[in-house]
Amino acid sequence: MYVIIAGAGKVGWNLARELIGKGHEVTLLDNRRDRYLTIEQELEHAVQYGDATELWVLERAGIQRAELVIAVTGDDEDNMLICQVAKEKYLCDRVIARVNNPRNRQWFELLGVSPVVSATDLILRLIEHEVPSYGLVHLLDLRDEKLEIIEIEVEVGSPADGQAVSDISIPEGALIISVLRGGDGFVPKVDTVIEGGDEVLLVLDPGLEERITQVFTTPPA
Repeated sequence: MYVIIAGAGKVGWNLARELIGKGHEVTLLDNRRDRYLTIEQELEHAVQYGDATELWVLERAGIQRAELVIAVTGDDEDNMLICQVAKEKYLCDRVIARVNNPRNRQWFELLGVSPVVSATDLILRLIEHEVPSYGLVHLLDLRDEKLEIIEIEVEVGSPADGQAVSDISIPEGALIISVLRGGDGFVPKVDTVIEGGDEVLLVLDPGLEERITQVFTTPPA
């Protein structure tokens, strides 16, 4: 696979190193000459000096044959522009953008740039995963497929507590795919009994979170 990475910060440099190590062809672009000279000592011809928002720089890097374009500069506007140009002008099927400010995510999505990766959102999800009081945790949004994967803790006394998987009334469009119990995960069978304290992973259509929560949390007194 041929990959172009825009932005040779720590993220871009490490991505390039890992992808090259896995046998992929990579071109890393950066408009800071000192950064380029530093990385060129390691990656040699795999790094080029230039502003990835400039068409001639992208064309010099071979954007016409790129199978994946990754924009991880420190500027959201640049990342948005690079990915939009890659998709619309050069018809690159796959783009990935870094969003530095989570508030800008909506603009990426509005322009059809996806998936976007936000370090802030990832850290927040890790916090939610490690703190049970958060309840429902969004683990993964598959926006193109219109699916998401969530994790929710089963509360004692909830409608699901003590019920076999086949007897739990989850809404259509949702499926239990895994259960975490006592630190171990397993794929449940239809006769697996869900217990209070279990952490359940589900894949579901967007918009079902509230109905799912009602199944796995204790009704108010």
